[in-house]
Amino acid sequence: MWLTTIQLSIRNLLLHKLRSFLTMLGTILGVASVIAMLAIGEGSKREALEQIRRLGASNVIIRSVKPDTSGKKGGGSSTTQQQTSHVLEYGLRYKDLDILTSTLPTAERAVPIALIRANAQCGKRRLANARILGTTPEYLHIKNIAVHRGRFLEYPDLHRTANVVVLAAGAARRLFGFEDPLGRALLLGAGAYRVVGVLSPQDSGTAVAGSLESQDLNEDLYIPLASARSRFGELQVIAQTGSLEFERTQLSEITLTVRHESQVSQTAAMARQLLEPHHPKEDFEIQVPLELLRQAQREKRVWDLVLGSIAGISLLVGGIGIMNIMLATVTERTREIGIRRALGARRVHITMQFVVESTVLAASGGLLGIGLGIAIPLVVSSASQIEAVVRGWTVALAFGISVAIGVVFGVYPARRAALKDPIEALRHE
Repeated sequence: MWLTTIQLSIRNLLLHKLRSFLTMLGTILGVASVIAMLAIGEGSKREALEQIRRLGASNVIIRSVKPDTSGKKGGGSSTTQQQTSHVLEYGLRYKDLDILTSTLPTAERAVPIALIRANAQCGKRRLANARILGTTPEYLHIKNIAVHRGRFLEYPDLHRTANVVVLAAGAARRLFGFEDPLGRALLLGAGAYRVVGVLSPQDSGTAVAGSLESQDLNEDLYIPLASARSRFGELQVIAQTGSLEFERTQLSEITLTVRHESQVSQTAAMARQLLEPHHPKEDFEIQVPLELLRQAQREKRVWDLVLGSIAGISLLVGGIGIMNIMLATVTERTREIGIRRALGARRVHITMQFVVESTVLAASGGLLGIGLGIAIPLVVSSASQIEAVVRGWTVALAFGISVAIGVVFGVYPARRAALKDPIEALRHE
């Protein structure tokens, strides 16, 4: 009986193909929007979470921050600017590194980073204002980067203050093209350095919260910290309109690796207490990737709920369209209902016929919506840099909701059909 009812429902829907398709259109668009919106949202959130994970869940990142100097005396007191020189000293110092390593029992390692801006040149190829990071060999492990060719910095390079440099993938391509950079000489500022390694391309080129700057990480160059301190010093010259300013920063960042993730928050609090007495200008900040990760996961759940609710509204509109067309169908087929009742069909049979018909209508729209919903993220991913991830549970959820809507919104028209009086139905023209 169920098979016969389904066949009868499909035959009745095919009698009015255009009307049936327009009715299914609301369900098609609703299911497609649910799948597509959740897929695009999932892709973007997964990328953000991966960026935070790359910083290390067991890391504590301490960064130098330029203090607010807008209130310094003498500023804006004259309408004519005179050439002045001013040395602003701020940020982390090597003394802070010694304090942290000798005091914090939970810190497994502390990796310092000194950021330098200088031109990098090889022959006619030039990388202007390149990001040069002076660091130690442990940087390779805390930042989860891999060496493609050659090697990374080693401790003998630090002890000998060696002029060696490791290139990120993008910097190697821009400075050497298709040539092999290993062993080649490279000018950094006024000094010559030998290329000893090239890193693998990083998954995401954009820096995330906790890195030194929002810039392509594949453009970085790495030299030993001792070489950066000896060759480039700590003073940077900043040319502004009508003035020259000098900034002195010893370390741009210190990354602490904690033995256990449960000790990350306590380690960050202890590090703040140790550094605050030595930095009255509040020229540093502490970021904990683990806390950022937890916050991002909470926001992800809220975002999924918001996107699902917005897309679910379109499914609700599709269900209203199904109810509307089924009510019209009941009116059109009043005489058919009377004949079936006169031949012995009970009310449950009439109810089942119209419920199955609305369910078939919604399920057909759901299947077409699944195809459209999977195709939209693929088109978006191929046409832009936005990653889209279609998950199985979103497809099952969207289809299940569409079928449920077909059942729920088909019950009322089916009950109206079943409750019609057979005698009055037979008299209907």
